[in-house]
Amino acid sequence: MSTTQSERLRELLEPLVSSQGLDLEEIAVDAVGRKRVLRVVVDSDTGADLDRIADVSRALSAKLDETDAMGGGEYTLEVGTPGAERPLTEHRHYVRATGRLVRFQLAEGGELVARILEADDDGLDLEVPGVKGRKATTRRLAFDDITRARVQVEFNRKDNEKEEEA
Repeated sequence: MSTTQSERLRELLEPLVSSQGLDLEEIAVDAVGRKRVLRVVVDSDTGADLDRIADVSRALSAKLDETDAMGGGEYTLEVGTPGAERPLTEHRHYVRATGRLVRFQLAEGGELVARILEADDDGLDLEVPGVKGRKATTRRLAFDDITRARVQVEFNRKDNEKEEEA
């Protein structure tokens, strides 16, 4: 059975990332000129601050140095988080995005921009913003009805307390 380098790296590194209280979201090996870059994306339900990223980076580097997983050539290890506008592909991503505004591509066609209120095993409870002075509405969306979903960056989001006072 043949496995790709990324699959072998995932098998090697995932237990180490998990032991640090993080989820291994993505591994990619890219060629940059004559060198290679190993990009490792990690996250958790509570996020990953710089100290946690540094700790897991040192642990991964040590593990890679003691094995031949990257071969003999030079490579650079980059460890980071998924970023603000990450695509949502796993159930845990939707749970972590609770309270966030998300753009959904729907299986029936079209798109929907709504805030995730709650995520369960079957789907999402959403708040769809009102348009032109109308009140927001709620909607249930099953995971099967979603083809793509991406968190949206909000620069002018009001605090919930401020909204209640207004």
